[in-house]
Amino acid sequence: MPEPSRNMVGWMAYDEELAFRIRGIVADEGGVTEQRMFGGLAFLINGNMAVAASGQGGLLLHVPPESTDDLLSRPHARPMEMRGKEMAGWLRVDDDAIGSDDGLEGWVAIGVEYARALPPKVPKKAKKAKKAQ
Repeated sequence: MPEPSRNMVGWMAYDEELAFRIRGIVADEGGVTEQRMFGGLAFLINGNMAVAASGQGGLLLHVPPESTDDLLSRPHARPMEMRGKEMAGWLRVDDDAIGSDDGLEGWVAIGVEYARALPPKVPKKAKKAKKAQ
């Protein structure tokens, strides 16, 4: 059996088709970068994560913490857990909610809007270079 690669969690890779669909939705957004994180492929806006194709299936979504409970009332949304603790401002959205383009676009828009509202992050390399001066 092959060893897990960087885009795998355990033995499950993130959904490359889902990543392709997300990429199409955010293509016209400024400041978009992609980065492997949380076992999936994340899409960042000005350095802030908006959404990811999760290695556990479905989406990992960054949302306003104060909206977490309201968004959890939607079908197929559940809290993101890290080390057994629910994380406010982070959701998992199951594949059933994002099968249609409209469903995916709606969820991605929430993450993009929130990431865009956050202050831009300075890349770590730029921080290190500034400190060295």
